[in-house]
Amino acid sequence: MVSDNRSEQLSVPFDIPTSARAYGWMLGGKDNYEVDRRFLLSTLADFPECVDIARQNRQFLYRAVRYLAREAGIRQFIDLGCGLPTDNNVHQVAQSFLPDARVVYVDIDPIVLAHGQALLADDTSTTVITGDMREQQPILDHPEVRRLIDFREPVAVLFLSVVHHLTDADDPRRALRTIIDRAAPGSCLGLSQVVCDDAAWGAEMSAHISGLGIPWQTRTPGEVNAFLDGLDPLEPGLVNLARWRPDPDQPPLAGVHPPLVPYLGATEKNLRVYEYGGLLRKP
Repeated sequence: MVSDNRSEQLSVPFDIPTSARAYGWMLGGKDNYEVDRRFLLSTLADFPECVDIARQNRQFLYRAVRYLAREAGIRQFIDLGCGLPTDNNVHQVAQSFLPDARVVYVDIDPIVLAHGQALLADDTSTTVITGDMREQQPILDHPEVRRLIDFREPVAVLFLSVVHHLTDADDPRRALRTIIDRAAPGSCLGLSQVVCDDAAWGAEMSAHISGLGIPWQTRTPGEVNAFLDGLDPLEPGLVNLARWRPDPDQPPLAGVHPPLVPYLGATEKNLRVYEYGGLLRKP
């Protein structure tokens, strides 16, 4: 995921929250700090839907990667802003359908790198590297990317629940298109972004989260669509992720921590903000 620190060492101070740790807490993870929990609880006070939509995004990851591996036959994945490891990570889902699938995880948070390296120590077909999704040439030049990814074959490029961390100043269209535009035909782009149909309410959310140290820009669905011209959305198109090929029989997520339990089901009562996205194919 993304922090606002761009030092060469990519060090992330522990006195400001990070999106990877806050997101992981909503998925039942334990690798977070008091600053992350305070940030999230303050955000939930005004935007209680966030726990539901984070978990809906994680469920979408399973369904999207299952489709890409099982139905599209894509054997290589780049997961940008991957976040902390949890159950049913991209490589676990993909390799359960295609054992020879290759996965590169990319994140800017050193904690993600440390946990990922420990998890993948004996896996030669999966790696995690430190990189900034806003500056992708160093990612493309990385020796692990060159080892695992063959751009002459279709590749799946994933930006799951991270597009809202690309502000307009980061040129999000360029960031989303850098890799997919040079990939082989048949490659797929998977993405999701927190959106709000009411631009004013979305701007309030952006100001709140950015003001606490995490770059953030809530957009309308139309603003997200504008980044994606020339790519073909796969059925059912770009939608609220809860409506993207729902599968009640997919593996369940871990339970939430007690402080977050009151926010479960908030999207059933109110849907001012929601996670929007899907899969698109490069012709």
